[in-house]
Amino acid sequence: MTLLPPPRVNVWIMALTLLVTAAPFAQAQTAAPLSYGVENYIFHPVTAPHGMVASVDKTATEVGVAILRQGGNAVDAAVAVGFALAVTHPQAGNLGGGFMLLRTPAGQTVAIDFREMAPQGATRTMFIGADGNADCRLSLTSPLASGTPGTVAGLTLALSRYGSMDLARVMQPAIRLAEQGFIVNQALAGDLAHYGRENLVHYANSRAVFFKANGQPYTAGERLRQSQLARSLTLIAHQGSRAFYHGDIARQIVAEMRRRGGLINRQDLANYQALERRPVMGSYRGYEIYSMPPPSSGGVHIIQILNILENFDLAKMGAGSANAIQVMSEAMKYAYADRSQYLGDPDFVSVPVQALTSKAYAKTQAQRIDLNHARPSSTIRPGQLQLYESDQTTHYSVVDKNGYAVAVTYTLNTYFGSGIMAGNSGILLNNEMDDFSAKPGSPNLFGLVGADANAIAPRKRPLSSMSPTLVVKDGKIWLMTGSPGGSHIITTVLQMVVNTIDFGMNIAEATAAPRFHQQWTPDELRLEKGFSPDTLRLLQEKGQTLAIKPVMGSVQSIMRLPDGTLAGASDPRTQDDLTAGY
Repeated sequence: MTLLPPPRVNVWIMALTLLVTAAPFAQAQTAAPLSYGVENYIFHPVTAPHGMVASVDKTATEVGVAILRQGGNAVDAAVAVGFALAVTHPQAGNLGGGFMLLRTPAGQTVAIDFREMAPQGATRTMFIGADGNADCRLSLTSPLASGTPGTVAGLTLALSRYGSMDLARVMQPAIRLAEQGFIVNQALAGDLAHYGRENLVHYANSRAVFFKANGQPYTAGERLRQSQLARSLTLIAHQGSRAFYHGDIARQIVAEMRRRGGLINRQDLANYQALERRPVMGSYRGYEIYSMPPPSSGGVHIIQILNILENFDLAKMGAGSANAIQVMSEAMKYAYADRSQYLGDPDFVSVPVQALTSKAYAKTQAQRIDLNHARPSSTIRPGQLQLYESDQTTHYSVVDKNGYAVAVTYTLNTYFGSGIMAGNSGILLNNEMDDFSAKPGSPNLFGLVGADANAIAPRKRPLSSMSPTLVVKDGKIWLMTGSPGGSHIITTVLQMVVNTIDFGMNIAEATAAPRFHQQWTPDELRLEKGFSPDTLRLLQEKGQTLAIKPVMGSVQSIMRLPDGTLAGASDPRTQDDLTAGY
């Protein structure tokens, strides 16, 4: 077993979760306690009878609650929080791209894809260095790292089709926060001190916003104002997405790219569109699972792994047991092997979603799992799917009193994206181009291997692990969850589903339980601290190569209890988070 230092992790925008009913507002702190079993809880969720917000950022949480108090629906609140996090959580919440999963009161579930796209000038070999290998400096920190952003298109599309308030109203809180400033919390201060010194400090316009006149980054307790970002948000509020993709902001982005040798041009921005897609759907022990389709790999493989696990009695094995971890980690290997071969942008490649999510295919994989012996990754290959195919970081979730449910995961990729700010717009640019397979067969920053299906091509969307997920029971939303975490997103969300359904944990217990992760390559079972030494010994005896790793993911989730009470929890792995109800 090896002990390793913390790696640089993918930063996916953190979670907001919101659930409401038609009853009057009430603070979670004064809500009636759960009607059953609370004396047996070690970790207690926040409870409330009517509505709830769980977010990585207190200020963004308050923005969402305020919109609902004003009569807005879940989509209005989700858009307001998305723009607020662009101000208060710039390390991940700026205007990059991502996914939204939306369920209507009539029970229709829609996926909105606003993932970044490769510019027209992108080429298959653009990140290959002189030595013939992929050069992560080009794909992460150079001007070539940025794809065409999609967040503004995605949020405005959702609001126009499903919201009840106008854009200017839901964006006003974010504009105010940018103009008047907000108090820097410990998480942002730490990220500025560490990651900001790695990338932001190298660009004068970025440095001028996030570093003080003395050259030091803003620290906890200080007020950070972003007047340039306030102007850009005001333009979007009044002109809609045209301001970003056709107007002054577009000119700023293009000029910055031209000045630094980047690829995004006016046509890339003008042609960008957010898309509605059909979500992937599966079932697990009587529950309906909805998640994001390709170009996210998350939904496909969460359902694939759950289908495998349905062949085993996890509840009998017990949470945190060596047998349960053995079965789950082996199932993860098969899913990540398939991910490496088959997943990509469905507008460019044929993704065999039906085969990958087939219960018959999962049964063949389950039969290969040996409870007593780990199968080496070197012996596992992507599956043969022909027999099963016939005619798919921060996160936030919202449910309102009218029955709308919204789950959003979006990102810049790594901390503060590329570090490059678009002129005087106040907008940081993403480095999502690293999520393509720069050299098919070679791993990206997060160790994920891709094939030709995820090779770079103009106007193609890179493969993602972002997995906003809804669980439905008896036709009603039962659980909403999602997480940041790069390659850990899929397994983090998976464990939230298993912890609640198989192991009967409440949402706080499921969130706090130690996590593990296996992604086929490298061939190691990664575990957080907190597992029993006896469990670790038994896993080693089964042939697992163990590595104790830093914490994985940061879920922000809400569950509806049998009596209708809402229970929410923010991940204790994340600093400065907040859960509040009303």
